[in-house]
Amino acid sequence: MTKNIITQIIGGSGRFVRWLKQLAPVLAVLVLATGCETQTSLFTPVQPGTNATEIITLREGDVLKISFPGNANLNKTQPIRRDGMISLDLVGEVKAAGKTPKELEKELLDLYSTQLVSKEVTVEVQSSFFPVYVSGSVLRPGKVMSDHPITALEAVMEAGGYDYTKADLKRVTIIRHEGNSIRNYIVNLKRVVDGKSSELFYLKPGDIVIVPERFSWF
Repeated sequence: MTKNIITQIIGGSGRFVRWLKQLAPVLAVLVLATGCETQTSLFTPVQPGTNATEIITLREGDVLKISFPGNANLNKTQPIRRDGMISLDLVGEVKAAGKTPKELEKELLDLYSTQLVSKEVTVEVQSSFFPVYVSGSVLRPGKVMSDHPITALEAVMEAGGYDYTKADLKRVTIIRHEGNSIRNYIVNLKRVVDGKSSELFYLKPGDIVIVPERFSWF
């Protein structure tokens, strides 16, 4: 009986292939729909001209250069300690970790409000080593260490670049831990590579970038 079934399948292989081709568009829609359900959100792009330091979060080990135009004697360069603090003249201990540079600038302006001739403070990240991870259809998957704000496309290129024959740059996934949850972002890097978009997606420490393979029937 088994032999007869195999013979029938082989004999009808032409019909089977034609049936698969007819069914392909329907299956493709189902696959895409299922893929969309597994993603939690699309990313909010960083607009062209946005300073990368506006979106990064300061962390332990970052080396900060804090400048006070008009009060150069207060200028300070130091790393953020393990407790997340920095020590500044006149105001003492200040919590830096967990804030963006802009947020820290605003807090320092408030702390020094009665002591500054020029109401201006700048916080510059001089160095910040952190890991991101790149997997999928790239030439050298693994950990990428960066000492500056890095975009998803830059991380892919640091991992040896994408596989031109297999990579699907339209649906690159970034997995990010946010508090006690995990959030997925879908990024269309093909538009950036093709010069059709200048939108940027900056990574955060520990982000995982996955470059999927293009879907193929055969």
